[in-house]
Amino acid sequence: MIPILQFDQLAPEDILNRDIRAEEDVSAAVDAVLAAVKAGGDAALKAYTKQFNGVELEDLQVSEAELDAAWKGLDPEFIKTLEMAAENIRRFHEHQVHKDFVLTNQPGILMGQRYTPIEKVGICVPSAPAAFPSTILMNVIPAKLAGVGEIVVVTPPDKNGAISSEALAAAKIAGADKIFKIGGAQAVAALAYGTESVPRVDKVVGPGGIFVATAKRKVFGQVAIDMIAGPSEILVLADGKSDPAWVAADLLSQAEHDVLASPVLVTDSQALARAVQTEVERQLELLPRREIARRAVDDNGRIIVTDDLEKAVEAANLIAPEHLELCVDDPFALLPRVKNAGSIFLGRSAPEALGDYFAGPNHTLPTSGTARFSSPLSVDDFVKKSSFLYYDQAALSPVAERIAEFARREGLEAHARSVLIRNEKGGNAP
Repeated sequence: MIPILQFDQLAPEDILNRDIRAEEDVSAAVDAVLAAVKAGGDAALKAYTKQFNGVELEDLQVSEAELDAAWKGLDPEFIKTLEMAAENIRRFHEHQVHKDFVLTNQPGILMGQRYTPIEKVGICVPSAPAAFPSTILMNVIPAKLAGVGEIVVVTPPDKNGAISSEALAAAKIAGADKIFKIGGAQAVAALAYGTESVPRVDKVVGPGGIFVATAKRKVFGQVAIDMIAGPSEILVLADGKSDPAWVAADLLSQAEHDVLASPVLVTDSQALARAVQTEVERQLELLPRREIARRAVDDNGRIIVTDDLEKAVEAANLIAPEHLELCVDDPFALLPRVKNAGSIFLGRSAPEALGDYFAGPNHTLPTSGTARFSSPLSVDDFVKKSSFLYYDQAALSPVAERIAEFARREGLEAHARSVLIRNEKGGNAP
C-alpha cells in the first residue's frame, strides 16, 4: 500500500528514492555488447536479436513493403488519431525553431550566430510491450523541423520479427528515413559506431531501460546524446477538492510503466490522502499490468501531506519531477512558483496521459531530479549553434593594444602578437 508521510517530518533524501538503478550493475555487460557490435557489425546485431528477442532476422531494416502493409492494415481511425497528434506536436515545436541573427551596429564590425542541423540522428524507441508510436512522433518530428538530414529509428522486434503497425505508421507520418529492428545496448552501439546496414549517426536520443541508458552514457563523446533517462515519475499536487479516483488513476498511469516508476501525491488534505490511498488499491486490481504497477506503488510510491499548498509547491520543487500535475482550483497562481519540473499539467482536466500522446509538448523529459538543470527534448536538441564575427582593419586597430594586454596578463604572448602584427605596416612581429 502506498504510504502516507508528513512533509515536515521528512529529510530530503527520504522524500523520493532515486538510487534504485544503482543496484543494477550492468556496466560490464554493456561494455561487452558495445565491443561486440563495434567488431562484428550486423552479425553481432543479429546474434543479439536472437538472444534477447528470440527471433532470427535476415534483414535488420524495415522494408518499404512492411511499411506499406502496416499502413494498409491499420484502422483508419487510429491513423487519423496519429495524424492529429502529429499535427499538435508539429505546431508546438515549430515555435522552437530559432532564426540566425547578425549584429551590425558598430562600423566595420559584424557578428552573429547561425543554427545548423545535426546531419544524422538515431532515435531509440522502447518496446514494452510494443514499440511506442508516441515516442516516435515526439522524437522524429522535432528532428525533422530542425532539418536533420537523416533520421534513423531503432526499436526491438516482436517474436515474429516485426515492428507494430502503429509504430510503423507513426514513423511514416513523422518522416523517419530508416527503421531498424534492433534494441537495447546493441542498438546504441550500432548507431554510435555504424555497421554494414546501420548508418553511424552524430547523436543518439530517446528513452530506454538501464542497458540503453548505460550504453548511451558510455558512447557519449563518440556521439552526442540527449539525456540519461531514469524511471518514469509523476507528482500530482492536489488540494482537498480533487477527486481521489482521478488522482489515483493518474498515479497508476505512471506506475504501470515500470517496477521502478515513482508515483507521488503531494497534498494539503489528510482526507484526500487517505481516500487516494484506498482508491489506488481498488484501481490496481483492475489493471492488466497490475503486478508491475503494484511493485512501483509499494516500492517507490509516496503520499506526502503538507500544511498548505505553499509547502506542497516547496516539496514539488525539491523532488523536481518528470511530470507535475497541479490539480487545484487556480493552477495558474501556482505555476510561477514551480521552479523544477519537466512538464507541468495545469488543472484537474489535464491528465499526464494527455501530454504523453496528443497535446503537443514533448514527452521526452528529464527524470531523477535532473529537471533542476535540464529541459524536455526539443528542436534545440537537433541543431548546433555557431557564432561568427568580422572586423575590418579600421575596427581592429583601436582595440589591438587592449587585446594584447589582456592576452599578456594571461601569459599568452603569441595571442598578443597575433593581434599586434596586424598593426605593423611591414608585417613584422612586434
